[in-house]
Amino acid sequence: MKKGFTLIELMIVVAIIGILAAIAIPKFAELIRKTGEGSSKGNLGTMRSAISIYYGDMEGLYPRTMTALTVGAKYLTNIPPAKAPAYHADNSAESLLSVVVNPDDATGWVYNDILTNANNGSILVNCTHTDTKGSIWTAY
Repeated sequence: MKKGFTLIELMIVVAIIGILAAIAIPKFAELIRKTGEGSSKGNLGTMRSAISIYYGDMEGLYPRTMTALTVGAKYLTNIPPAKAPAYHADNSAESLLSVVVNPDDATGWVYNDILTNANNGSILVNCTHTDTKGSIWTAY
C-alpha cells in the first residue's frame, strides 16, 4: 500500500495558496508605495531643515535656489529625490516660481524664492495628487 496525497488534497492546497497570494500581492504593493511616501516626507523634512539652517547662517536670507544648499556640501551633499509613488517618477528637479507657491504637478520640488512673497523659502512636493492617507502632497 502506497502512501501519499490525493489529487483533491493537492488541489485544495493549491487553491489556498492562490487565495493567500491574491490577498498578499496587493498589500505588498501598498507597502512599497507607503515606503516611497515615507521617503519623500523624510526628504521634505531634510530639505526644510537645511533651508532653516541656511537662513540662520545667512542672517535672514533664504537661498535663491535649492542647489545653493549643496555648495561645499555644507547643508546637503545632494538634493534628495521627491517621490510621489504611482504618480511621478523620482526626481530632485527644482521648479522655481514666479509669483506664488502654485505647484504645476510636474515632478520634483517646488521652492518659493520670491523675496516679496510671504511664503518665501517654503518648499513643497510638486504633486497635487493624494497619498495613501488621502492627504494632498502639497499640504505637507
